[in-house]
Amino acid sequence: MNKVELINAIAEKAGMTKVDARKAIDAFMDVTKDELKKDGKIALVGFGTMSVAKRPARQGRNPKTGKSINIAAKEVVKFKAAANMLK
Repeated sequence: MNKVELINAIAEKAGMTKVDARKAIDAFMDVTKDELKKDGKIALVGFGTMSVAKRPARQGRNPKTGKSINIAAKEVVKFKAAANMLK
């Protein structure tokens, strides 16, 4: 499902316009980005938890040439689904 399909599904399920559904999804994404940039965590009961994980620098290998490369440290978003999400 892409963003347009998600907007259509939410609009239909919530009985709202597609414009309002788009605004709600965009607002959710903005709030989520802002919170994660502050090293925050978002926990939605019954859905899951999003947080920031720090990956240390490491050695890697270029699969094409086999040459060793350095992979820089970085922060990534981690999502852990709720145990009952698919029930």
